[in-house]
Amino acid sequence: MRIAVINPNTTASMTQRITAAARAVAGRDTEIVGRQPGNGPEAIEGPFDGALSVPGLLKEIVAAERDGADAHIIACFDDTGLDAARAIATKPVIGIGEASFHAVSLVAHSFCVVTTLSRSAPVIEDNIHRYGFGHRCRRVFATDIPVLELENPQSGAFERISDFIRQGVAMGAEGVSLGCAGMAEFALDLQRSHGIPVVDGVSAAVGLAETLVRCGLTTSKSGVWASPTRLHVLEKFS
Repeated sequence: MRIAVINPNTTASMTQRITAAARAVAGRDTEIVGRQPGNGPEAIEGPFDGALSVPGLLKEIVAAERDGADAHIIACFDDTGLDAARAIATKPVIGIGEASFHAVSLVAHSFCVVTTLSRSAPVIEDNIHRYGFGHRCRRVFATDIPVLELENPQSGAFERISDFIRQGVAMGAEGVSLGCAGMAEFALDLQRSHGIPVVDGVSAAVGLAETLVRCGLTTSKSGVWASPTRLHVLEKFS
């Protein structure tokens, strides 16, 4: 089984970290292929960056299918371009945000999200309600640590995330969803520190993608995710 893990931004070091996190949880028979666009924003920190990243993301989806991918993971917690990717792909496409919400809701009755910048929080809140998890999420917290600063050991990211987890627990959260792919390496240590489930969306998405492939399931093409009818549109992404 081959799963394409696509970082929609253009920062190679983040792609490497995301790919490593995916490989750490993948099954022995699963090949993880990390990809990123050649053009686009260096980080996705809100709706503007998200919009800029979509064309490059879709090109990577098409290229990954051409290279034999059995499933795709969009490694941005905003689930950037997810609907468009599902329409253009013939294989399953998992967004790490949606995957994380499903996973944490299976192990915690209520949860909080800890993400990066404040301007990213409304996008995540909208997705939570769209996916039907609004009554389970106590709050989306923003650390106001830029995405690329998560790679900096001097950023204090772990301690800052921990502070917000404590606030979430005080509000009744029984689990945590880490709201950025760049936080993946903190998940296990945070879980040990706080004694509640802490879900990394990359890991959750890998497990869900493997399950869909093994079950022979892919995206329905009978409705909103039907393949584009104007075939010339596809040529722009080939």
